[in-house]
Amino acid sequence: MNQEKSFLDRLNYWVKTSIGLKVFTIVFLVLILLIPINMVESLIREREWNQKDAIQEVSSTWGKDQTITAIVLTVPYVTYSTVKGKDDEPDKTVETKRYAHFLPTELDITGSLNPEKRKRGIYEVVLYNSELEISGLFDKPNFKKLNINEEDVNWSQAYIELGISDLRSIQNEVAINWLGQKVKFDPGVKNSDVISSGISANVSSSDTTTAYNFDFKLDFNGSDQIQFTPLGKTTNVKLTSDWPDPKFNGAFLPDYREVTETGFTADWQVLHLNRNYPQEFKGSMNKTGSSNFGVELFMPIDHYAKSMRSVKYALLFISLTFLVYFFTQIKNRLRIHPIQYLMVGLAICLFFTLLIALSEHLSFDLAYLIGASGTIGMITAYSFFVFKNKLLTAILSGILIILYGFIYIILQMQNYSLLIGSIGLFFILGTVMYMSRNIDWYSITKDETHEKIE
Repeated sequence: MNQEKSFLDRLNYWVKTSIGLKVFTIVFLVLILLIPINMVESLIREREWNQKDAIQEVSSTWGKDQTITAIVLTVPYVTYSTVKGKDDEPDKTVETKRYAHFLPTELDITGSLNPEKRKRGIYEVVLYNSELEISGLFDKPNFKKLNINEEDVNWSQAYIELGISDLRSIQNEVAINWLGQKVKFDPGVKNSDVISSGISANVSSSDTTTAYNFDFKLDFNGSDQIQFTPLGKTTNVKLTSDWPDPKFNGAFLPDYREVTETGFTADWQVLHLNRNYPQEFKGSMNKTGSSNFGVELFMPIDHYAKSMRSVKYALLFISLTFLVYFFTQIKNRLRIHPIQYLMVGLAICLFFTLLIALSEHLSFDLAYLIGASGTIGMITAYSFFVFKNKLLTAILSGILIILYGFIYIILQMQNYSLLIGSIGLFFILGTVMYMSRNIDWYSITKDETHEKIE
């Protein structure tokens, strides 16, 4: 006569056969594996910060990203105000020095960016040298527009200012041709009404002059990007470079650009009507920065960005691999322990760490190939001892190869990654639904090989 099963026997039987418990265990393991995945993401961020520190260190000695603000003509003038005297004292007239600022009618900037790559440790930094020819003209200032009396203007103290965001990068002496005279610039700005960092020069004037033509050359270093402030009533900028990956940014895109594998050419034309400040004004003007435009010497998605994007798919890697294990376990009535699931999950997490380490010394493509090959090989070898079936192991290996190849394709397609990824996930879900269509989830818990306890 069969003895009635004890509670522990029934519990042990339920643990071995419960599909719900198996699914819960797998989901729990996936959530546990998110901890090392988050640690990998933190590692990538740390390495990125180290890269930024290296770039900052090199840029601080070579030259940072530059903003060129050319040029502003400033003419001092005086105003008079009456201060009422105390008690029986007579009223006093107080003289105050103020500044009127005038922007060029025409501003033409032509030049080149000569980039070069340098390394600090394992990190790569993009630097450039720029040679610009800047020319244009000022119309004779119209002080009546600003309600300034001509007799209050002090032309003898007039000066011009050229804005350069990082003065340490200037390579040669800068001198401007102004009214037939060559005038050297002095360091610093005389006031910060318009330009906060730059150089300045005192200039002469004449009552008979109706326009002030100017031209000068500027040779300086920089890194990452260069921007221009369109101070001219008409501002024309033309840049050429042998950098093949420009990223045009700022308030205005080029009117014409040509980008090839050997470099780029870009032309901008900006009118004074396109920006939100006038050609002449009194006092400070802090709106000029909103109209800056230029180009960044863009580095195509680097290995850290690609590694971070690949980690975003870690949950997909782990889930699909576990799903293959789960269906193999169900359809072939294998007994796979949670520890074995965990081992496979940790191997997948190790792939991302391996990818980061290799991509710092090799190209990302080669690093991905080595990391994926090693991970697939390790999981396939381990799965052979778990499944004890060559066909099942070969199927798992093929699925992993397709999965890693699919993710690699997504990483290469920046603009279409969401579309391709969504379509891929749609087909993956459809395949899973098709493969599981005939499974009777209610009867699958019947263990025909279970030995009855008498």
